[in-house]
Amino acid sequence: MNRFLALQKILELGSFTEAATALGYTQSAISQMITSLETEFGVTLLNRSRHDIHLTHEGQQLYPLIQRTVRQYQQITEKATEIKGLDTGVIRVGTVSSITCHWLPGLIKDFQQRYPHIDFVFYQGDYNSIQNWIKTDVVDFGFTSPAAITGLQTIPVKDDELVAILPAGHPLARQEKLTLSALCPEPFILLEEGQFNEPLRAFAAENLAPQVKYRLHDDYGIMTMVEAGLGVSILPKLVLRRTNFNIAIRSLSPGLSRKLALGFKDRRSLPIASQYFVQEILDHREDLV
Repeated sequence: MNRFLALQKILELGSFTEAATALGYTQSAISQMITSLETEFGVTLLNRSRHDIHLTHEGQQLYPLIQRTVRQYQQITEKATEIKGLDTGVIRVGTVSSITCHWLPGLIKDFQQRYPHIDFVFYQGDYNSIQNWIKTDVVDFGFTSPAAITGLQTIPVKDDELVAILPAGHPLARQEKLTLSALCPEPFILLEEGQFNEPLRAFAAENLAPQVKYRLHDDYGIMTMVEAGLGVSILPKLVLRRTNFNIAIRSLSPGLSRKLALGFKDRRSLPIASQYFVQEILDHREDLV
């Protein structure tokens, strides 16, 4: 199992030296672990150069199984922890940037006051990547939209209003509320959310096609571009909290929102630490703003 963990850490950090430091081994010991693993399997797992470390074709086929084995081992150790009491554990969460910034800090702070030895690992992505991480056991659970996923259980958390953002001096900013048809002719900056996208679905429902000029994964990058006058966009209201961009924010008519939920394979089979944190989220969902 230590060899699997070493391989995982090397790929995570992109360096034998950094992986050795993180795991408390010498670089020589880490190298010997990988050599031993490759000898046992009879295949080369890693391509190594001065500037890059990546999986070989054979390694790409084996690595998902290795990740699953590591995850199962962690579940065994966490179950043993459950028997002893919730003293240790690792919670792996798939999330989107707005939730990472605005919901998770407060939730984690309260949770760790009661369980100070629980560690968190966050994977930030879009609805599509979060769904894949849940299904492949990279994360225990994730924040997502129920309409964006298949084959997973979900529990609703909260609805988040979607609003239009425009350059501060834009003519449309004189209106209190905006329609999608008013935004349609404008250069549109799209928040890339994977295969499922709430604004695009809303435009399509009204038989409209926005003039998408830019696609970004970064909410704050979009606000910067809107501030510079490069276009308009639609973003979740949660993203816009505590920002100081010189942009106009307007509600939409009719109103739009995104439904945020927790997604997982099976809540009952979650590691005990994750079960506790899921309950923490649900207990405080009315306080999430």
